[in-house]
Amino acid sequence: MLFARVAQTSAEVAQTAGRKKKTELLAALLREVPVDERAICARHLSGEVGHKLGVGYATVFGMRDAVPAVSDDGASLTLAEVDARFAAIAALSGTGSQKARKDQYGALLAKATSLEQRFLAAIVLGELRQGALDALVVEGLALATAQPAGKVRAAYMLAGDIGVVAAAVLADGAAGLDRFGLQIFRPVLPMLAQTAESPGDALATFQGPAAMELKLDGFRVQLHKDGEVVRAYSRNLNEVTHMVPELVAATLAMPARRVILDGEAIALGEGGRPLPFQDTMRRFGRRTDLAASLPLSLKLFDALLVDDQTLLAMPASERFAALDALAPAHSVPRMITADAAEATAFYDKAIAEGHEGVMAKSLDAIYDAGNRGASWLKIKHVHRLDLVVLAVEWGSGRRKGLLSNLHLGARSSDGFVMVSKTFKGMTDAVLAWQTKELLAREVDRDGHVVYVKPEMVVEIAFNDVLRSSEYKGGVALRFARLVRYRDDKTADQADTIDTIRAIAIKSGALR
Repeated sequence: MLFARVAQTSAEVAQTAGRKKKTELLAALLREVPVDERAICARHLSGEVGHKLGVGYATVFGMRDAVPAVSDDGASLTLAEVDARFAAIAALSGTGSQKARKDQYGALLAKATSLEQRFLAAIVLGELRQGALDALVVEGLALATAQPAGKVRAAYMLAGDIGVVAAAVLADGAAGLDRFGLQIFRPVLPMLAQTAESPGDALATFQGPAAMELKLDGFRVQLHKDGEVVRAYSRNLNEVTHMVPELVAATLAMPARRVILDGEAIALGEGGRPLPFQDTMRRFGRRTDLAASLPLSLKLFDALLVDDQTLLAMPASERFAALDALAPAHSVPRMITADAAEATAFYDKAIAEGHEGVMAKSLDAIYDAGNRGASWLKIKHVHRLDLVVLAVEWGSGRRKGLLSNLHLGARSSDGFVMVSKTFKGMTDAVLAWQTKELLAREVDRDGHVVYVKPEMVVEIAFNDVLRSSEYKGGVALRFARLVRYRDDKTADQADTIDTIRAIAIKSGALR
C-alpha cells in the first residue's frame, strides 16, 4: 500500500470532528491493507514508528524545509519500504551513526510528498494529532472486523503492540484475538490514573472506602519471574533487566515460582526519604556502574499474577492482599479509609516526607491494563509560578500554522533567565489568541523559533524543579503546563529565579 494513502487518511481523520466518522475512515483503510503491511499500518495510524530511531527534534526540524518534497502524483513510497528504512536507521550504531541517521532520514524525506513528510515528522516525534490515536485504531479494527471493541482493546492491552493485534484480528477475527492472554515475559501496558484535586474529592468519587497509597516519584517497572529467571520492563515495555540487579535479586527472593508485579524503582536517601527524580533516572542512563553508589529500592503496588493464579480481573482488595502476603517488605505504604480527614492527613504526611502525593484506588477495581480510568486517581502537590514568555515555537501536525511551544523565563538580576518550555494546557482558542498576540511582539526569528518582547506573563503549574545543564539558571520545571495568561501582571511582577531555586533546594534537587 502506498504510504501516501495512510498519510492522507490520517489527515482526514484529524480534520473530522465526529468520533464515529473518524472510526469509519480508519476501518475503511484497515480493510484494504495488504496482509504483510497490516501491523505497520496500525502502528503508524497510532502515531508509532515501531523502531527506536534515535532521530530527535533537532534533526526533524532542521530538515523540515531543507528537503524538497516530490509531487503528489509522484508518490511511490510503500508502507513496507518506510518500515524497512526505519529499521535500517534503528540499526545504526557506533562512530558516525548520528550523521548516518540524519542522512538516511533525509533520504526517506526526499522520496516523500509534502503530506508524507509532515506525517513522517509527526510519527517520528510522537506528535501525531488526529484524535485518540491507539484508542481510535482499536475502534477502527473492531469496526473493520465486526469484533467487539472491548475484546480488541483487551487484546491490545495484553499484547502491548497495536500492530500485532491488528495483524491477528484482521487475519483471523475472534480466533486471532483469543490468542492474547497474560503471559510471563510478555509485558502488558500499565494501568494509568486520572487526577483528583484532593483526597476528599477522590473519596467522594468512590462513594465509600478506598485505598490511599504513597505516590512515588520513581521509575515505573513491571517484573516478571519464572523460576530462576527474572526480567524487568519499563513503562514503555522496554526490557531494563540489566539496569536493576537489586530488583532482580528482590524478586528472586520472593516465595512464588511465577509472578508478574507492578511497581516503582526509586532511589532513597537517609531515613527513606526519596532522592530527586533525576537521581533515580541516572540509573537508567548510559552509565551502568552506579548500582553500588546509587542503589534502587523496589516498591510494589500491584500483582497481576502469582504462581498459576491470574489476578487481572480480581478486585483490587484481593490483589493487595496477595501482594502483601507475597512481598510485605516491598509493598507501597497504604491505608484503607472512607474518612476525608484521615485521607488528607495521609496525603500531608506523604508530602512532608518528600513524596509526590498519593494515589486513591477503588477497592473493587480490576487491573485495567493500559487504561486511564477513574478507578485510580492521583493527587499530587502542584506548584504555580508567574513567568514571562521569552519566545515561542511554531507548532506541527494539528497545530501547524500556530505558535505553540512557549519558552518561559523567570526574573533575574540581569533580565530574564529561561527555565522551561511547554505546549501543554492550551485550547484551540488560546492557541489562536496567543499566535496573534505573540506575533505582534516579535523581535527576531531563528528557524521555527519566534523571539518576542518579554512582556507577557503566564501562570504555569508544574510538579517540581529539576537540576538542568540546558538552562542558564541551572534549573528546569517538570511537567510544566499553562494555566492562564495574566493580563493583570507585568513582567517586572513575575516570579524570580531565586524563588524557583528555593523550591529546588527544599526538594533536594539543589544543595
